[in-house]
Amino acid sequence: MSKPRFQLPKLYESQDGWGPTSDVIPLKFQDIPYAPYSKGDKLGRVADWTNPDAQKQDNREVSGRTGRPGFNRFNRDQHQAYGAAFASTFAYTHTEDESSFSVVDNRSAAAKKMAIKAAGGQRGRVQTKQAPTGGSGFRTVNQRGGRQQQGRRKYGYKDYDKPQRVRNASINVGADWKMLDEIEFSRLSKLTFGIPEAEDVESYGSINYYNKAYDRVNTKNDKTLQHIERVKYDTTTSEDPIIQQFLQDNKATVFATDAVLSLLMCATRTVYPWDIVVKKIGDKVVLDKRPGGVFDYVTVNENAADPPAETDKDTINSWSALSNEATYINQNFARQVLDNKTPHTFAKPNPFASEDTKDKLASCGYRYRKFDLTSSTAEEDAERMYLMVRTEVDAAIKMGGQTSLMTVRALNEFDPNAQGAGNSLPWKKSLDSQRGAVVAAEMKNNAAKLARWAVQAMLAGADQLKLGYVARQDPKNNNRHVILGTQAYKPKDFAAQMNLSLNNGWGIVKAVADMCLQLPEGQYILLKDPNRPILRIYAVSSEDLEANDEDDEEEGEEETDKDN
Repeated sequence: MSKPRFQLPKLYESQDGWGPTSDVIPLKFQDIPYAPYSKGDKLGRVADWTNPDAQKQDNREVSGRTGRPGFNRFNRDQHQAYGAAFASTFAYTHTEDESSFSVVDNRSAAAKKMAIKAAGGQRGRVQTKQAPTGGSGFRTVNQRGGRQQQGRRKYGYKDYDKPQRVRNASINVGADWKMLDEIEFSRLSKLTFGIPEAEDVESYGSINYYNKAYDRVNTKNDKTLQHIERVKYDTTTSEDPIIQQFLQDNKATVFATDAVLSLLMCATRTVYPWDIVVKKIGDKVVLDKRPGGVFDYVTVNENAADPPAETDKDTINSWSALSNEATYINQNFARQVLDNKTPHTFAKPNPFASEDTKDKLASCGYRYRKFDLTSSTAEEDAERMYLMVRTEVDAAIKMGGQTSLMTVRALNEFDPNAQGAGNSLPWKKSLDSQRGAVVAAEMKNNAAKLARWAVQAMLAGADQLKLGYVARQDPKNNNRHVILGTQAYKPKDFAAQMNLSLNNGWGIVKAVADMCLQLPEGQYILLKDPNRPILRIYAVSSEDLEANDEDDEEEGEEETDKDN
């Protein structure tokens, strides 16, 4: 039996450089140059009948400056960086006239692409059929998982190719305004401060009790939204007579309303532009709002991937029209779900009512509460900082034999298939059976608005946050609405569900208060950049603010004339 033998192969040494030596190359390959290769090189196609325009696509995407083809999903497998220069050696050269040659498939390029797309879309689909929608059209029903696709757009593909949306600032920035500082949202999101305890100082007004019959409302037993005339005062901080008295009595250092404070605490979630008027009066700071500004309106789908746009083609679904619609819905829903029985009264009557309006007042309670924002390093009482906030509650409810306070808000649906709908489920079909999915979509599309509502409820010391679901009776008509359901939350649980950090919110308030206290006496504007996540503070004069307010009033009158 012979033993196994192992023999080393013959090694050839190349004196001229890298590559094979001339004495081992067969004669028929002598004239072919050596083409290096790597395992990353891709093989091309011998013939591609499915994409005849691929070469044209590559030619269109060549950069004029560098001459390199742009990367896309068509040519990503065709880049051969190593040894690609020798490809021309093996290229086929046309020696005959081929102008008379034509492919049997004479369909247009667009028709071929549609056929390829349709063929690719059938992969992985279990079964599709056409089912009636209840109207004149049909919808495709995908039976895999039982989920229905009714013209809902899928986001992500070619979203990079959209034009950049440019928004205008909430206030006209004057050329002579002096910018004092700017703060990025990334810095604001890292701030933190301990949650201070609230101290009740005064309470005014009266509130009606919640009508529990609206807890039984659902999509099959809906209620028509009614228009109810009531008067509700939302006076600015500096014009509030109670706060003016507190300012004279030196009850606090910083003064604000819950609307202004909640916006500051949730600033990092906001997308739309806004502004806050800062008034430094002696050693006190007043955080104010401008009449007719962003605080008087409710936003819709501000945080959606493709938020509503301002367009003349579809006016009822533009962001300004949707904001007016949402504001109208919130006002009337909060009035409709209350009963007209004996109200719950606070210690003092409404401070803003007059003889003409005292019988037409909406249900509202004003609670003035004080928070201690003193830093842990403060040693003397003179260094203590207190924040006085005017908070609001909308209703009362009997729970366990005791009266609890409640804030009432309404979410609204306009058209599930319109731009800015946020890929949400249609409420009339999904609210009862898939409420969790509906709420999750709202928390995503309206993260800033819902966070502000939760913060306002906690600032006011409310035990419940009552949310209503209001939809258009007809998606093409924004004048008639129906109430499809209600839901109650504990404000702290709702904030935790939204992953809202109260410590970060109070950290932002503390940082802004400290910054404003260091400013000289005067008026300033804290402005959120309309297109970037940045806060800026400008020094302005009272004349500039008055001029802006007059411009806003004129624009509002022009819009009213157009609507009429």
